[in-house]
Amino acid sequence: MNAKVNSILILICGWLILIAILINPSKMTLATDIRFDLIGQVIFPTGFLFEETEVGGLSGITYSPDQQVYYAISDDRSSKAPARFYTLKIDLSSDTLSADGVNIIDEITLLNSLGEPFPAMSLDPEGIAFTGDSVLISSEGDVQRSQPPFIKEFSLDGQEIRSFPIPDKFQATVEEKEWGIRNNLALESLTLTPDQHYLFTATENALVQDGKTASPTAGSPCRILRYNMETGQPDQEFLYITDPIVTAPRFPTNFQINGLVDLLALDENHLLALERSFALGVGNTIKLFKLSLDAADRIQGIDRLQGEIADLSPVRKTLLLNLNTLNLRLDNIEGLTWGSILSDGRRSLILISDNNFNSLQFTQIITLAVEMEEVRKYSKKRTENSISYRKAGNYPV
Repeated sequence: MNAKVNSILILICGWLILIAILINPSKMTLATDIRFDLIGQVIFPTGFLFEETEVGGLSGITYSPDQQVYYAISDDRSSKAPARFYTLKIDLSSDTLSADGVNIIDEITLLNSLGEPFPAMSLDPEGIAFTGDSVLISSEGDVQRSQPPFIKEFSLDGQEIRSFPIPDKFQATVEEKEWGIRNNLALESLTLTPDQHYLFTATENALVQDGKTASPTAGSPCRILRYNMETGQPDQEFLYITDPIVTAPRFPTNFQINGLVDLLALDENHLLALERSFALGVGNTIKLFKLSLDAADRIQGIDRLQGEIADLSPVRKTLLLNLNTLNLRLDNIEGLTWGSILSDGRRSLILISDNNFNSLQFTQIITLAVEMEEVRKYSKKRTENSISYRKAGNYPV
């Protein structure tokens, strides 16, 4: 069977299963009126050092428009060096990203509530969001070590400020058999709405009680979790179903995965979502979607989704871009953020890869120029109706 026929059969199989799961095939649509232009990429080889510390594992990125700097979180579990995030400068002044256009200017160690670096293997930091004067960071935890996931706020010099409550259904279960997060498939993403009223995170794949991990024939039912920033409490959850793994590995026992790796909020009902599919011997497929929560069921009251999915309306996904069409060698892209506004009014979109500190991989920063109505809305909303959420009552401590 040739590769073309095989690809067609995989697509047909995935489409049929999606219909069976979602009932309504219109939940998946294709965008045709949005333009993405590649304006550059920068590669840092594995082993690159900044102030004698290896730079790598960059799983999330966020932007400070006032300071015109970016903050990127490393998923180093305090094993190569203490858990940390980096401050980056990305020069888009010429509306392009040149080979020397990214500079790391600072490294910030994360300090726990005792003012100490996090012990080795006590966290797995993955997502990051900028609040205006601090960063929010999500950790997947570690099921094998009974380390729970967390979402915490840190000052820009790394000191832990506050923690957010994590619902029980997302907690780590050592046996990983009947309940809770799956190891390394938990709270991978983090994003604030432009008005900072809401914070979103999501599981990379299904909770154990919700369903299976993604396979070449079926996606995985993830949960998107929303926090109300005025109360600091989780208030809504939504069903998100990933695509199936794009291409199966040659040998079924080889490592393979597709997951929801980052979110970028446009407003309280619309987000961008990044999915990364990987199979050993095949490589990465990276897809960017636009999400609508408008018609999605709220599922925070459902502790176990198995047996319920066929009756639920998931988040609506619209495919915006398959990054493999950019004709780049793609690494493990896991983070995205808006960047600066370009001279022609388009918005830059920054994507970053987690090299897993693997010598066969690399840290990759890709910049796209984007023209879409939601970008203009986003730019406007940043200056309207924003809140200083720490002034609100009942914020978690």
